[in-house]
Amino acid sequence: MAYEVTLITGDGTGPELAEAARRCVDATGVAINWDVQEAGVDVMARTGTPLPDAVLESIKRTKCALKAPITTPVGTGFRSINVHLRQAFGLYACVRPCKIYKGVRTYFSMLPVDLVIMRENTEDLYAGTEFEKGKPETADLIKWINANSKTGKIKTTAEETGISIKPISISGSERMFRYSFEYARANGRKKITAVHKANIMKFSDGLWLDVARNVAEEYSDIEFEDRIVDNMCMQLVQKPELYDMLVLPNLYGDVLSDLAAGLVGGLGVAPGANIGPNGAVFEATHGSAPKYKGLNKVNPTALILSGMLMLKHMGETDASARLEKAVAKVIEEGKHVTYDLKADRNDPTAVGTREMADAICKAL
Repeated sequence: MAYEVTLITGDGTGPELAEAARRCVDATGVAINWDVQEAGVDVMARTGTPLPDAVLESIKRTKCALKAPITTPVGTGFRSINVHLRQAFGLYACVRPCKIYKGVRTYFSMLPVDLVIMRENTEDLYAGTEFEKGKPETADLIKWINANSKTGKIKTTAEETGISIKPISISGSERMFRYSFEYARANGRKKITAVHKANIMKFSDGLWLDVARNVAEEYSDIEFEDRIVDNMCMQLVQKPELYDMLVLPNLYGDVLSDLAAGLVGGLGVAPGANIGPNGAVFEATHGSAPKYKGLNKVNPTALILSGMLMLKHMGETDASARLEKAVAKVIEEGKHVTYDLKADRNDPTAVGTREMADAICKAL
């Protein structure tokens, strides 16, 4: 029986990338019924929203989506579609593998970099609990904090101060670390590093670290350590090959996932998955690159590898492995790849999005 999957075509270069990824996933032989849905700035004129209800209804039904890049409209009052999807479906775990494929241009090509960034998706500063400068409720909050805080006071006025709240809970942290340790076991990972700033933020990051240590005691087969986030950034640049899985709160996870992608060649080869109890959404880490829309130019690797993660999530491990192997082969050969994967970005032999997908399908 075929799997039911929502395919969100996105905007900008999204539709081209979605088609390329769809063809490569289909070429594995896994039967999928694709429910194609549109979202993003390109559909706002018709629907009045960048995220139509039909998209949400489709994901509710299929519980699985492959999503091409989507632009968040600026200055329109619409919040990030990515954040909306994560919150609507409780997609608390963001999984971003960062692996060097032979043939990708990177300063770290001689090192066996193979990291997985595990980012908690729902809490921390990205929970979106904010107070705007100049508002009476901001003044009330500052007054309350200054009257009740035993660790520090806000010395500026509400007229010039905006405030973001950083919630980190035991339950949110525990499910993230438990998922991460189970992922490590299922995928042959040997070590987890919890990343934090607990030396300064003792009641939020300190809680995160305490929960990490408690959960780690239940998984004695997986090595566990922790690193302060600024030191972790230096460690990744100096000796990334020493690390395996990093588990981070939301903000640090966002920043370090881009850093780790830079180690392995950039966002063009960085896939992602958002996992929760009510479904999963698989997406490239990069944006929609609207200036390249319709030019058949951009690298489809990240979204194709996101499709690979989707197949693995479905339990189609053989198909997933074959798809990754085909992508790696095409990149290593270096003939049918987009301009950014060439040694010289002006190489006239570079192919387009469609042609690179053709080569991957042929390799399969």
